[in-house]
Amino acid sequence: MNPRIRRLQNDFDQVSRAFASNPRISIIATEGTPAEKYTVEFKVLGLVPRGEEGFEQAGVHRAEIFLSIDYPRRPPFCRMISPTFHPNIDPQKICIGDHWNAGQSLAQLIVRIAEMISFQSYNNKSPLNARAAAWAEQNIGMLPLERTDLGAGV
Repeated sequence: MNPRIRRLQNDFDQVSRAFASNPRISIIATEGTPAEKYTVEFKVLGLVPRGEEGFEQAGVHRAEIFLSIDYPRRPPFCRMISPTFHPNIDPQKICIGDHWNAGQSLAQLIVRIAEMISFQSYNNKSPLNARAAAWAEQNIGMLPLERTDLGAGV
């Protein structure tokens, strides 16, 4: 078995165990054998855009994670399926570049996305969404939206 296939299988096994009984994070679909694409549901408080200038709180969010042929040397490609208002998330991608290294587990990355959605983690210095970054800067006292340990057991 080549190293990439072994890594994909290990990631799948770890992710399956880590989120099997997690009430906040669920793997709702995978593609490939071993899995190279994951659809993840997060039951965390986050913000979603509404209308031209507005947004509101929502408690359920979905993301896709793609593991390229260069994974784990290159980071996974992550994008939200559901709209999300966050400085480091735009409709095409979730910026994980500051948080990825080849030794990090996929389960840890999934928890990091949950932390981003709930504003436990964000970077206003290089935002993908300038409006969300400005909002976060002006409302720092309201953040994070949740203070729950989303990575318990990971």
